[in-house]
Amino acid sequence: MKKIYIVLLVVLLFNFKNFDRTSATTEEEVKEMVSFLASDDLKGRNTGTLEITEAAKYIEDKFKSYGIKPYFEGYQDEFPIDSLKGFNVVGVLEGNDPKLKDEYVILGAHYDHIGYGKKVDQDSIANGANDNASGSAAVLAMAKHFAKEKTNKRSIMFVLFSAEEMGLLGSGHLAKRLKEENFNLYTMLNFEMIGVPFTGRDYDVFVTGYDLSNVAEKLNNYNGSKFVGFSEIAKKYGLFRASDNYPFYQEFKLPCHTLSSCDLTNYNFYHKVGDEAQLMDYKYMASIINKMMPVIETVCNTPSQEIKMN
Repeated sequence: MKKIYIVLLVVLLFNFKNFDRTSATTEEEVKEMVSFLASDDLKGRNTGTLEITEAAKYIEDKFKSYGIKPYFEGYQDEFPIDSLKGFNVVGVLEGNDPKLKDEYVILGAHYDHIGYGKKVDQDSIANGANDNASGSAAVLAMAKHFAKEKTNKRSIMFVLFSAEEMGLLGSGHLAKRLKEENFNLYTMLNFEMIGVPFTGRDYDVFVTGYDLSNVAEKLNNYNGSKFVGFSEIAKKYGLFRASDNYPFYQEFKLPCHTLSSCDLTNYNFYHKVGDEAQLMDYKYMASIINKMMPVIETVCNTPSQEIKMN
């Protein structure tokens, strides 16, 4: 047993030592993505609007430029919302292992927001920079990295969800669709509101549903430090059920969690017009994304499925 732990430690150290800094995301890249998605031109990215269609095209163009292929016939996974249409944007990067490539890791974030909010100083656009242009930028950055490096043995699905703000409708639709297709899911990691850091905590991000699986333990082991922690606020308000990880947990009963650096104690502009791109900490965001990349690589490359339900 001791030999196994030594071998695993060597592998983890190799991954971090050999993490290609040329493919690391930069503050400028993250800022560009968040600034576009949270711009006034997109008018808060409400589902069913022309502006969210523009946001979706931006995401599709990013996927195409990276070499991320559509999972379905096209990138758009369409679903009805009464008289409206919503669509997730779904890309995939096939794993490089003949057997493990049949298992999937989903990396997701919602790219929609609420559109307009209560007017403040003649501004009524709820830009949704932290919620959730920040998480969307993280998924796009990771898509770019893995498409370039192709170091993933398991396949990775990259999903930008719509209609999260309407009740997790986009993720609910996709989770059911994949379940019906006997999709071979290993784990789903969702990124939500990572634009501002915590202060006075001994971890970078919290994970929702902390006690349901060993995901926090494993991600910290893969990182080599206490990267992921527990939020009392998240547990108190049931945030595990409040984001796009939850429909996947409901359908698959597997480890499906959200990672976030905002439990509403450290940011005052949730669903408000003040959630603007200039308030994001891009140095912190880039740091979080770059810490996560070798962790995700390890998730994709362990010989067996180490992340499990408790």
